[in-house]
Amino acid sequence: MSERNTGPGALEATDRAILRELARDGRCSFTELAERVGLSVSAVHQRVRRLEQRGALQGYTAKVDGEQIGLPLTAFISLTPIDPAAPDDYPQRLQHLPEIESCYSVAGDESYILQVRVASPLGLEDLLRQIREAAKVSTRTTVVLSTPFENRPPAI
Repeated sequence: MSERNTGPGALEATDRAILRELARDGRCSFTELAERVGLSVSAVHQRVRRLEQRGALQGYTAKVDGEQIGLPLTAFISLTPIDPAAPDDYPQRLQHLPEIESCYSVAGDESYILQVRVASPLGLEDLLRQIREAAKVSTRTTVVLSTPFENRPPAI
């Protein structure tokens, strides 16, 4: 009898173990993954393909060091609409700006919080101008001084 969680979108314990291992090491081979979760390589391959198809596993990415690529400054920018009656289309208005790494819709005074990465304070100032012009919002910015950790795998 396989161990199952209840509720919509629930995953079997084995699928959760596969996701946990891939979240820790996305470059793990199917052979290594099979050893870690106690299945055959073909069974792991089938389960990973099913997890991808159902959207539980959404992709594999590389972690890039901002300092190494010339983008050492990370900031969070909170967006507040100037006109509360304006359409809520800020993500579409801002998607052309590559400096924006993440866009979060949030509850509270702000509508969205952006995570951005730029080369310098001057670059941040220019990006803030572009955001304000494109989205017609007011902004509040928090500059990251250091990052003890980020992108931790979820507790699966």
